[in-house]
Formats: sequence, structure tokens, C-alpha cells
Amino acid sequence: MVNDTTLLLGLDGVAVTKVVAAGDGAQDGPVVHLSTADERARCCPQCGVAAVRMKEWVTTRPRDLPMGGRHCRLRWRKRRWWCDQQRCPRRTFTEQVPQIPARSRLTRRLRQATGAAVGDGGRTVIQSARDHQVSWPIVCAAFTEHARQVLPVQPEPVSVLGIDEIRRGRPHWVLDEATGTWSTAVDRWHTGFVDLSGDQGLLGQVEGRTIAAVTGWLNQRSQAWRGQVAFVAIDMCTIFKSAVRTALPRARLVIDHFHVVQLANQALTEVRRRVTVQIRGRRGRKGNREWELRNRLTRSAARMHACQLDPMVDDLHALGRIGTPILAAWNAKEDLLDLARTHPDRTVIADRLFRFYDRCAASGLPELERLATTIDTWWPEILTFIQTGITNAGSEGTNRVIKTVARDAYGFRNPENQRLRTRCATTRKGRGCLNPA
Repeated sequence: MVNDTTLLLGLDGVAVTKVVAAGDGAQDGPVVHLSTADERARCCPQCGVAAVRMKEWVTTRPRDLPMGGRHCRLRWRKRRWWCDQQRCPRRTFTEQVPQIPARSRLTRRLRQATGAAVGDGGRTVIQSARDHQVSWPIVCAAFTEHARQVLPVQPEPVSVLGIDEIRRGRPHWVLDEATGTWSTAVDRWHTGFVDLSGDQGLLGQVEGRTIAAVTGWLNQRSQAWRGQVAFVAIDMCTIFKSAVRTALPRARLVIDHFHVVQLANQALTEVRRRVTVQIRGRRGRKGNREWELRNRLTRSAARMHACQLDPMVDDLHALGRIGTPILAAWNAKEDLLDLARTHPDRTVIADRLFRFYDRCAASGLPELERLATTIDTWWPEILTFIQTGITNAGSEGTNRVIKTVARDAYGFRNPENQRLRTRCATTRKGRGCLNPA
């Protein structure tokens, strides 16, 4: 008959015979004595025939999850049996249950808990090892097994795909002694593929930022999977553009407003620095008004109060030769911000685009001419964002989580382990591990 203590322990196949409380001041928990309660434990693991002759009694001490904040010490007194089948190569064996396999020092649920703490709980391997009082290799192997169970082998089809790269560390090269050339052994870049239309999170990562790496991952998917991808959000990277055109010829590329605004602010900063060096003969510093306005210049005018916007324009006019080109670059940046806002009317989009090009051409600044050339090169992809509003924010947020995992782990030496850890961390929401309920 199953007693209440056995039900509280919750290990199938064994029963609690007695519990010996720990002494006063003892750091360890009570000693829990167990006996075998499942008759299938006497079946030979090799041939499956139930044994009838017992050889001896043995006692094992498997470790288990803590109960009530204390680590209980298990003592399982079980039997060693003779296998009398002549064709069976196994002569003797000890009793075992699914939760406590033979020759195992840990219960299976303890191993699963250590791996789940890393994959779903956001803990590091060493932290999970300390919490569960096990070694680092045990937790690492348990996490690998947990990741193989919870992560799908092939991702589900997506309609909007995000592609972005992230730097993982320093590159490593190896020398080919036969040819005398160096080849990359470990690339410093990882390219990630993110589901922007669903909750799958990070679909996968590949090492490297090349056309072959991106097309290789996409070609591993089925033709039906690739055919359902309607949009691909990327940054202004010609490598990703060529790879998508090769592997996903029917998908439309999208460049969101984040990268457009970043490009405009970069051009404005280059104009301010160049003009300051040409006229002042040095870099800007405290006391130079254009340097003091550097952060305000990169802000959107729509988000600034009149008490901040009007004095900034007046100060740029007062700077003369320094302020005039900076003000022209700032106006071009604001025109580009207006252009990057989503709008369904093509007439309005055409008017904003003409105003931006006209501003850049009339300024005579090489930075703005280069900016206008870049916008013209990527205009079909930018127009897709203006019409659809699809952004690559999901990929940028995934990169933030990847960096957080790398900082918590103090870096990774094995790129494969890093990709496995980051994929588990970025798919927790889709797997329901971040739901407080």
C-alpha cells in the first residue's frame, strides 16, 4: 500500500519505508529509506525475463531534487538478481526504475531540472550546478538533452523572416601548411534568422556572414517552406540582399525606418565633424556650440519642444560658416524622417522623396550626396516598409538577448554551444516559459 510519504516523494517505482530526521545543527536534510515497489524492476534489462534467484542486497545513494528547501539523502536498499537465461549474456543485474536507472547517482528528474534551469529559467550552467549541487559537465549534458527535446528540428513556416548578424567574439585562423594560406576556423560573426510574423523567435543561426552561409541555411528548408516567405526584413547589407534574391526569389525585401534614420544621423554627424575640423582646425569640444548641440541634432524635430527647437536653429544661424552646412544636413535628415513614416498615398510619398533629393542636391555637401545615392539604391526596399510597416525590430531584440546570454556566461569558447543556448533563450516566450501563469 502506498503511504503518504511515498506520494509526497513522487518517485515512481520506489516506496518510502522510513524517514530519519537530521540531527540538530546538521546542514543536510533527513535520510529517506526506500524499497522497490515495482515488480518490473526484477526483469533483466538485456532479455526482459523476470529473475527468480536473488544474489545479494545492495544500497545506493542517488541524489534528488530538494524538498521543502532541504536536500534529502536517499537510501535505496535493492536486490541484485541472477539471470538464469542461458542465451542472455547478462549474468547479474540490480533493480532499476525509470526515475533511477542502474549505476546512476542522480535521479532523472534532477537531471531534467538542471537542464531546464539553463534552457528555460535563464540560469548559467555554473549557477544551475551550484543550485542543484552537481558538477558542471552534468548540467551541460542535461541542458543539451533538454534543448534537443524542446527545440524543433525544423522551424514552422513563416511569412515574414528577419535576417541580421551579431558579433560573437574574435576570429581564429588556421594555417594550411601545404598551400601556405590561412583559412577561417572560427568566424567572429553569427547570422540569425528570426520569425517576425509569429512567436517562434530565433529559428536558427549560422556561423559567418557570407552569401554561402545564408543561402545554405535557407536551402536546408523545404521548397514549400521557402515558398511561404513573403517578406524578408534586413539591414542595408548587400550580402543578405544577394542571398535572399538567390534562395527566395519571390520574397520582397524590407528596409525599416530604424536603419534609414541611423544612416541620416550618421551623415549629419560626419558633416558636423568635418566642418568643425576644417574651420576650427581641431575637433569639437566644450564651448563650441555645434558640439554642445550634437545630441539634440540627432533627435527628431517632431519630438522636440519649441523651447528646444527654435534656439537650436537660431544658434546654427549665428554660427555662420559652421552652422550653415550643419543646418542643411539637419533639414535633409528631417526630410528623410518624414519620408520614412508609413503612408498609403503614393503622391505624398513622391512629394516627400522629391523634397529630400532636392535638399541633398542643393546643399552641395558630399555626405548628403552619398546619403541620397544610398537611399536611391535601396529605395524599393524602403518603399516596401513605407507601404507595409514591417520592421526588423524582432531581430534587433533577439540580438539584445543573445548579448545578455553571452555576458552572463562570460563568453563562449564553443560556437555550437553558444547557438544552442541563445536559441533556447530567444524561444522561451514561444514555448510558454515566460508566462507567469
